Amino acid sequence: MKLQNRCSFFKGILFLVLLMLGSECYAQFNRGMQRGMGRGMGRQRSAIPQAQHTPEPPAPKTSGEIVEDQMPAITEALALNDFEAAVVSSILKKYVQERIEAQILKLPPEKMKETFTNISERQDEELKMSLPPEKYEAFLGLMQDGVNKTIKKNKKKKKKQKKEKN
Repeated sequence: MKLQNRCSFFKGILFLVLLMLGSECYAQFNRGMQRGMGRGMGRQRSAIPQAQHTPEPPAPKTSGEIVEDQMPAITEALALNDFEAAVVSSILKKYVQERIEAQILKLPPEKMKETFTNISERQDEELKMSLPPEKYEAFLGLMQDGVNKTIKKNKKKKKKQKKEKN
């Protein structure tokens, strides 16, 4: 008698498990079948609302980040020692910050040009007082030609000097 009760109990449990799995499979796979048969061609909606996330625009770089990105190239192009690099870095950060603030103000073009010219003149004066004359002149050339061009010129000069020594 106990064997029959156990057998019928396991059959009942097995029946319930199959019933649950069958309904789950039907619910899951029948959804795709309806699309192919012409029924349910509309957009399927999820019961869970989807949050729409708009990608955040990248934050603008600060004056410190801008200068720190460029300093290795400037240091290499001008052959600055640590002290000179620190001085140039602090001066550039100060004046890049002023330029950023001027752009935020959105002044008329004439006023903006005048402001940028004034900032450049003050930056040049401060750099002239802080750097040795030859490195200041090299910095001015760097600003005119660009960092990459100046580095290439320095490499060419080094090659010529090596050839002349040999």
